[in-house]
Amino acid sequence: MKKTNKVIVTSATTGAMHLPCMSPYLPVTPDEIVADSLSAAREGASIIHLHARDPEHGFPVTDPSVYKMYIERIVDESDAIINITTGQPNIEALGNWPATLEARLDAPKALSPEICSFNMGPMNPGIWMLKDKLNYQHDWERMMTEGSKDATIMNTGASMERFAKELGQERGIRFEYECFDIGHLYMLDTLANLGWIEPPFFIQSIFGFPGGLGTDASHIVHMRETADRLFGDDYIWSVLAAGKDQMKCTTMSAIMGGNVRVGLEDSLWYGKGQLAKNSGEQVKRIVSILKELSLEIATPDEAREILGTKGRANTNY
Repeated sequence: MKKTNKVIVTSATTGAMHLPCMSPYLPVTPDEIVADSLSAAREGASIIHLHARDPEHGFPVTDPSVYKMYIERIVDESDAIINITTGQPNIEALGNWPATLEARLDAPKALSPEICSFNMGPMNPGIWMLKDKLNYQHDWERMMTEGSKDATIMNTGASMERFAKELGQERGIRFEYECFDIGHLYMLDTLANLGWIEPPFFIQSIFGFPGGLGTDASHIVHMRETADRLFGDDYIWSVLAAGKDQMKCTTMSAIMGGNVRVGLEDSLWYGKGQLAKNSGEQVKRIVSILKELSLEIATPDEAREILGTKGRANTNY
């Protein structure tokens, strides 16, 4: 793993799988998403990872004009790196879920951010398992929850080739390679050997999501050891974890020399039985832990240098 003296903190603001009925603090309106993102930046996040939501109803969308509502305000008030998802579901008009490949490419192609997420294989969203435990606020929440049982967010070889070419090669976008399983690391290695992508690889190892790896310490060690074997010094490692194990797993990443991702996309919780009021609370907590470990926090410009991004001046916002 590429050695750095700074820890990159990413904050994922809202995601697409969490629903408004799950927490009154989940940001869904433009004002809420901007406020949450800026709270994270103030507390030390150098990267803000964004999904878009319908401004009126809060359901996931892929419209570039909605992203611009957030991004233009965030970059006016912070120097954080913007990271746009390519894995976004889309249920505009309560249809088309998951999103088509074209819809998932719309915002990254139009806005050309410094970083995009890049899922290294299919993902089966598992919120359908919660359908009998939720008190829905909107009809779309029920539709999305029940529909997820028969949905896969596809990432085929053909779609990954398009992400690599149209976003990476043509627009100079760096990627956050999201790996939900060990096999995703081998797919990343395959794409590198094909020449579609180039190092350094910013690998986000993901734990605790249904259908992926659990949050066992042994899984985290295995993921790291596998990445070391495949990529040597050509990657930057980070960890995120869903739900209650967010802080445990990200702290373990830091102890092992990695970077961290927190935020309300990944966990709605601050502590046991206590909902986080914003992503900034989670960033503040992990930053405090990092400092107790005598680790330094990367500024946005330091993160840009570590990850080799093209810089904000070369984006379309």
